[in-house]
Amino acid sequence: MQRRDLLLGLAASGLAAPAARAQAAWPNRPIRLIVPFTPGGSTDTMARIAAQKLQERLGQPVVVENRSGGNGAVGGIAVAQSAPDGHTFCASASIQVMARWVMREPGYDPLRDLVPVARTGQGALLLVMNRDRTPTTITELVAAARANPRDWTFGTSSLGAAGHLATVEFNRLSGLDIPIASYRGTAPAVQDLVAGNIQLLLDPMLALVPQVRANRVRALAITAPQRSPAVPEVMTAAESGMPGLEFYSWWGLWAPRGIPPEIVARVNAILREGMREPDVVQRLTDMGIEPVAETPEQFAAFIERDVARNVELLRLANFRPE
Repeated sequence: MQRRDLLLGLAASGLAAPAARAQAAWPNRPIRLIVPFTPGGSTDTMARIAAQKLQERLGQPVVVENRSGGNGAVGGIAVAQSAPDGHTFCASASIQVMARWVMREPGYDPLRDLVPVARTGQGALLLVMNRDRTPTTITELVAAARANPRDWTFGTSSLGAAGHLATVEFNRLSGLDIPIASYRGTAPAVQDLVAGNIQLLLDPMLALVPQVRANRVRALAITAPQRSPAVPEVMTAAESGMPGLEFYSWWGLWAPRGIPPEIVARVNAILREGMREPDVVQRLTDMGIEPVAETPEQFAAFIERDVARNVELLRLANFRPE
């Protein structure tokens, strides 16, 4: 089902056929990158890097517009309903493709209504904890949560986000059922974590490494098979006591269905090159992010695989859409 929907979206954009039209007039006004989450999180940061590279090469202002709400659906709907003329894009994360499986009525179908343009980066997650809590490893955390389950709550930036899915997997692997509180983005979740209103958070390194370095939260593990040069002192999940907890978030751009294929190809080419420039690579590496260079077709195929894995994870966890 996912493959059919993705192919329909690509066909609607013209990507399934050779380019036939010149788009000399594009862009002829400012471009909007709609971010479906609040400022300050990883999605917002990645969008602003992409916006800078597009603006440098297209000669038009590229404006980042935050429209949070509905687990990314508010921004996604805004893009899906916009004119497919290459002046409006959705800049979001892996959560964007999960709307149908985490919401009863998302209001749109991201696999049919949005066209994959470019995947810009991927990165592991950090498991962080309120600094007033005493565990220093996942093993100690699981023991503490098992002894006093009411004392622990996970936050998540949004249902369907990589951090949410990783939290579901954490509960499954540990045999616990730690409650998960959903927020409208990473920034408010971090605020509540620091204040002690929640005790745990799994979220992309890009957003949490600065919090760790500022000593505002304590990092327990990274969800990757190797430690990260961004925070080399932080153990992998396996080292910390939970083998199998390997998760990555990723970021990209989508366009409204029906966008001319030449525009998709040009935006994709700009970002494939721009996200691999030395200054960008260094900036991303410092935050634990790896740039990605894929064609739109490769991006669509990746989405298909990612959605299949995550839907199965939600099924095993008996997750019910809200």
